[in-house]
Amino acid sequence: MSLFVIIAGFFALCFLVSFALERRLLRNGVFLALTIGFGVLALLVEVRAESALLGGLLLVLLIVPIPLLCAGLAVFLVVNGITMLRREGKRLSNLLSLLAGMGMFGYVAFVYVAIAAGSVGMVVLALSLGLVLGYISFLFTCFVGYALVYDRIPARRNVDFIVVLGSGLLGSTVPPLLASRLDLARRLRESGGRGADILVSGGRGPGEDVAESRAMADYLIDVGVPEQHIVLEDASTSTRENLRYSKEIMQRTKPGSRCLIVTNSFHAFRAAMLARAERVDGHVIGSHTAGYYWPSAVIREFLAVFRDNVVVNTLLCTGLAALPPAVLVVLG
Repeated sequence: MSLFVIIAGFFALCFLVSFALERRLLRNGVFLALTIGFGVLALLVEVRAESALLGGLLLVLLIVPIPLLCAGLAVFLVVNGITMLRREGKRLSNLLSLLAGMGMFGYVAFVYVAIAAGSVGMVVLALSLGLVLGYISFLFTCFVGYALVYDRIPARRNVDFIVVLGSGLLGSTVPPLLASRLDLARRLRESGGRGADILVSGGRGPGEDVAESRAMADYLIDVGVPEQHIVLEDASTSTRENLRYSKEIMQRTKPGSRCLIVTNSFHAFRAAMLARAERVDGHVIGSHTAGYYWPSAVIREFLAVFRDNVVVNTLLCTGLAALPPAVLVVLG
């Protein structure tokens, strides 16, 4: 048994234990990614032990597509960013996929210039940036990968409340993004949660004529949800407050109540992490989101998670950035 098999088995055990104890943790994604990564390395070692030629071929097949995939991803992000600007307007949040794609091209260009110039300082800087970007990319992969896993976890339907998180209005009109959440909540109630109340959560934000929860409630009434089964939370201004204030209402109305939480697919896993932090007993379900909107939205959610753990991430990034200069000093 190779060392990689043992390491992969260790991380697989970590994932299973952590997942069983709490599904709403990013570390589950890290354990899963490490399990897969070391599992692939173990497979390569085993294949190479049987046939050096076959092992070498498999290694090439794994490595060669990586630059092509990265280039394809960069092009996709730039194109998607342009689409976002055309459809959603010139806001910073809509620029994220474009900036990410341009950043990938920019880093490759910087590495090329550093090597062509023969500058040791530039090469060391490129290595430092590469390690930091590698860490961020790994964490992003864990976030996205596990978010997809979490989205496929079956949710219980015998709940007391279906909580719908607000996302902004157009004056007093429910926009399509928020309407998809409300439509999903209605379908969930009709398909197995008829005893559940729908708790709409959201206060009045800038540029809104009414509280989000009021407009959300009116929308649900218009599509046939009985008004007596709609509960309003109209003080929150963020996802964390959505969850915190909704929990207070649920506990006051039905102590010990359980819930489903509805948001959009790109927001589901981060909302689940926040629900855990606020001790809300509920699984988060994501409603459909337009494909062009998803990349920038997911990047935004990842940046928020990165910010929520800013101390640890800053220390790790600083340590990785300092590694190449330190090695250079030691080698003299």
